Amino acid sequence: MSVAQERNLRLVRDVPAEPGVRLGDIRLRNRLVTSSSLLGYGVANAKVMAYGMSPISNFVRLERFGAVTTRTVTVEPREGHFTTKDDWALNELPALLKRYGQALRQVDGGWLNAFGWCNVGIDAYLRDYYPRTREQNTIISVGGFSAEEFVTLVDKVNAAVPAGEIAAVEFNVSCHNVNFDFDQIIESVLAEAVPRSNHPVILKLSPDYGYVAHARLAAKHGVSALTAINTVKGLRLDPNTGRPLLKNGFGGLSGRAIKPIGLRVVKELRDADVTLPIIATGGIRSFDDCREYFWAGADAVSLGSASWFASYPGYALSPLYGARIRNLLRRIENYEPPAR
Repeated sequence: MSVAQERNLRLVRDVPAEPGVRLGDIRLRNRLVTSSSLLGYGVANAKVMAYGMSPISNFVRLERFGAVTTRTVTVEPREGHFTTKDDWALNELPALLKRYGQALRQVDGGWLNAFGWCNVGIDAYLRDYYPRTREQNTIISVGGFSAEEFVTLVDKVNAAVPAGEIAAVEFNVSCHNVNFDFDQIIESVLAEAVPRSNHPVILKLSPDYGYVAHARLAAKHGVSALTAINTVKGLRLDPNTGRPLLKNGFGGLSGRAIKPIGLRVVKELRDADVTLPIIATGGIRSFDDCREYFWAGADAVSLGSASWFASYPGYALSPLYGARIRNLLRRIENYEPPAR
């Protein structure tokens, strides 16, 4: 077989399958999606210094995934604890690394982050980014501090995106990095914003709040599926000064360290007779990780920091990491989870 034939064969094998998995009224191309924030808005404005897009994504076709979840977008642009700037020149690398050091740290078994919902805002996302990701199956993650803000976000998505053009809208009502008590608004958010959406709604659950009660509220108010779990609230201090490593103090812990927590939450939701479809996330890197979550009761799985993050020198291995993710995609496309 010639080199050209081999290349063409690889491209044929990498063509995404037609949407073939349904989680209620949510259509996925397969059972492997990507977690919010790790791939920015699904497209970059820079080839080299692309904030928000893992370098590993250069070696994986994002349209192959069941769906790609955006970073959380809000009504207005937010600097958060980082920046909205997403096109950095090489000579700005020191400044970018300094900002990252205040919002993201590698810790034992995972990552601690506090980006604080930094994003360009829903209008800029829908105008400048979403039109360039139509080949992907998208889950738009939205966040706000009141039911009114979620209603505004839903209305803007409705106006810009025809029904059926995206997989779902994910409600992030559980982020630790914005220093807000979401318990006080979650029921009003679900009651007022879910019925207005022309798209299926996913509720993202925190392991640190009443996730069983929130799942039941979600079912009551017409939510289509759950994401379990969001990051776990954590803290690291500089051993020499006693000061927090992150600008925000507390941050969200993700990665391999939280996989047992994610599995516990999924299993407890099923043991509590929660029947909504569950997209599980937390420490997933391998096919065995996926199978554990399926056995615990998940319907789909999501790749987060355990798959897309690496140390700065470690990104030199991005082609190998990309090959591992492509292999995982192929296995998931041909796998049917056990019946519950």
